[in-house]
Order: sequence, then C-alpha cells, then structure tokens
Amino acid sequence: MSPARITRVTARPVIAPLMRPLRTASGVMESAPLVLVDLETETGVVGRAYAFAYTPVLLGALARLTADAGGLLEGRPVQPYVLTRFLRARFVLAGTPGLLDMALAALDVAAWDAHARIAGLPLVRLLGGEPVDLPAYASFGMEGAEVLPRLCAEAVQQGFGAVKIKIGHATLAEDLNVVRQVKRGIGDDAVLLVDYNQSLSVPEAVTRCRALDQEGLAWIEEPTRYDDTAGHARIAAETCTPLQLGENLWGPAAIAESLAAGASDLMMPDLIKVGGVTGWLAAAAICQAARVPVSNHFFQEASAHLMAVTPTAQFVEFFDLAGPVLRTALTARDGAVRAGEEPGLGIDWDEDAIARYAA
Repeated sequence: MSPARITRVTARPVIAPLMRPLRTASGVMESAPLVLVDLETETGVVGRAYAFAYTPVLLGALARLTADAGGLLEGRPVQPYVLTRFLRARFVLAGTPGLLDMALAALDVAAWDAHARIAGLPLVRLLGGEPVDLPAYASFGMEGAEVLPRLCAEAVQQGFGAVKIKIGHATLAEDLNVVRQVKRGIGDDAVLLVDYNQSLSVPEAVTRCRALDQEGLAWIEEPTRYDDTAGHARIAAETCTPLQLGENLWGPAAIAESLAAGASDLMMPDLIKVGGVTGWLAAAAICQAARVPVSNHFFQEASAHLMAVTPTAQFVEFFDLAGPVLRTALTARDGAVRAGEEPGLGIDWDEDAIARYAA
C-alpha cells in the first residue's frame, strides 16, 4: 500500500498567553510565541505540530521559514524518516542550527503525527510502546522566596513528586535562601530541581554549585552558557550535584559530544532543537547507551509519547505552552502524565482561540 502524499503545509504564528510570566535569570517570557504547523495529506488526514519561538521578535521569521521549507514536501509521501533526510540534505551547505533546525524539526513532528494518524494509532503505539504513567515535575520561574514556597507546596499537594525553580539571583545568599524556603515548603516527599538558565560564569558557577551541593538537590540545570562544553565539564568535575543540560543542544550529535566530554550527568533534549521525533529517537538511543537519565524540555504533548519509549526516562516537564490554542490540553494526574489513545499526538487546534491569539 503506497503512503499518502502531502498536499499542503501551512505555518501560522500565534502568541498564546501563559498562566504567569516565566521569569528567569536570563530574561522574562511574558507569553508563548508559537508556530502552528498543519501538514495536509491527500487522504484528508492532517498532521500537526508546534514550535516555540521564545520571543515574538523571531516568530514571523520562524513561521515563514517553516512554511517555505514545508513547501518542499508537497507531493511527497508521508514517510517521516525519508522526509527529514530529504530536507536536511537540501540545507547541508547552509547549515541548520538555529531557526532552520527548529523549522525542520516542527515539520518532522507534523509528519510523524500524520503518519500515526493515517495508521490509526497514537504515536507511542506506532513506535512499539504503550501509554504509561510518567512522573512529571511542576516547573516554575524566578518568583522569589515569598511566592515560590507556596506555589511549589501546592504542586506537591496536587501529587507532583518533583518541582523545578529558576535561580540565579544577584547573590549566592539569595539563591540559598530561596532553595531552603522551597525545600521547607515541599517537605521530604518531593525533590527540588533548580535552573540557572546559563546566567553564571564558570568560576561563579563552581562556587555556587559547591554551596548548593549541601542542599540535597536532584539536579542543577545549565549553570553557564549552553555551548561552553569545557566549562560545564569543569563544573561537573568540581561539584557533586548532577548537572542537567540538553535543552539548547542542537541535535543528537551535540548531545553525544556533551556526554563524551563529561559536561552533563543527565540529559534534557528539547523536541524542536534535537530534531523532532526523528532526532529524539536518536538522542534517546545515545543516552541509553551511556546509561544517562533523560527528561524532556517543554512540548509535553509529544513528550508523553516519546518518553514512554525512552529507556532511561526520568521526568516529564509539565509546563503548558500550547494549552490555550488546543482543543484539549494535556493534564497531569497525581503528578504523572500519560499519552492518550487518540491517533497521532492527540493535538487538535482550537480555531476560535487561534483567531484570538493570531500574530
């Protein structure tokens, strides 16, 4: 049976509201600028995906790039691996890290979604797995010692066994105060994760991470620039708390290089920076071979499927980017998320909301 062919690819920019601004040591995200991808096929099945542009300044460029690259797929069969190889071969001379990589990854996800929908299976079952309850952590920004303990305690009361907060205040003393206040709030039944969002120099990171070694944290995320592999390797060698990297590494090869250098003890691929579903599967295999626990960065709808077939899966990050433009948002139950039985990723757009938030 011949696979269905792609008839049209569209990419629509929206700016979805966040429940609260995401404050980090490297800046504040007031909203979620998203590119919504629709990959239409001759059967009437539509594959869907979204990419997060981080800032509205990049949203138009990413939408246009995704649409232009998607146009190259029209008339081609819905064969995700083949489509991704074809697209990446077209851009070898230009190079892909950056917006182009994000566009290609979003198209890859939409192709896999269409492929699974045509098969009548949720993506996790198409990949040979099954929906399972995956432990999730609630993710919060840099809200300060007055607010974070309450937010984190409420998450634990809802069943989350782990919470993450952003730190990177002007002083180490402020970081320690927030961490200790949150730990008192969540008690001994939940673990605490912290994220510096690349805000420290290597020497300052060594100093602060050594101090945090005494606080019983499950991980410290991106203490310095994501592309300073040697710097992260030094931090990892001089501190005890596991380092978590990955959300800003472009593709499976960068993940392999980071692990080989001893720059990260854990790994957190971002679906749209790692190369979509195709890139995720390759990265998961690399982490399995290295016996490295894997968590996801954002994109919780797809992650509920992919983490279920990731052998070293650790935590799903529960942070809702796309819920305001989805017909049905993913929910957590007793601190866990689970892929549904709907074909594909289970992503369907709320067209009224899209019209309201169109950029």
